[in-house]
Amino acid sequence: MQSFSTLLANQKLLPIIQADTVAQGVNIASAMQEAGITLVEVVLRTEHSLEALKEIKKQLPQLIVGAGTVINQDILTKSIDAGADYIVTPAISASLLAQLTQCSLPVLPGVSNTSDILLALEHGYTEQKLFPASLSGGAKFLSAVSSVFQDVSFCPTGGINAENNKDYLSLNNVFAVGGTWVSNPQWVQDQQWDCITKACKDFLQSC
Repeated sequence: MQSFSTLLANQKLLPIIQADTVAQGVNIASAMQEAGITLVEVVLRTEHSLEALKEIKKQLPQLIVGAGTVINQDILTKSIDAGADYIVTPAISASLLAQLTQCSLPVLPGVSNTSDILLALEHGYTEQKLFPASLSGGAKFLSAVSSVFQDVSFCPTGGINAENNKDYLSLNNVFAVGGTWVSNPQWVQDQQWDCITKACKDFLQSC
């Protein structure tokens, strides 16, 4: 199975799309792609998230599109049926991990403490998402566990922004950061798609 970091390639940002409508989702994704983004995550937190994922895949076929907020078998199945290229979870359990290991797509499981990290590692996941990063010890936590879990690398999300993302990316066990700061809800509401493009470009150029 292809790893998540291989899909991400050299992109250090996992840009998160949270859309209230299908059109919003497509416009956000288009603005991100315009900046040079090749991979995005659509979080399944709103009524039209799955439809947005499908439409993004249809209208922007070159974009790698993952499904986030996968917490059970039902959502996993619906995500796969919608055409998701990879799966992201906000948390883990033994039951969910057992289901994920049967999935043929790359998976980025969400962890928030050392017990979670070990449980995910026991199921074969050496790439994990720290969430919510800012409330789970942040960069200091990831630095502290680097010598204990030497084979695990992380993509922290939750509380990451333009001011602190370098604190995480400077760590050897962090391969990318995720966040919504590049698609500010006010920009989405005001349809300022060019602001999203600029925020993504600014990040990519700073790496």
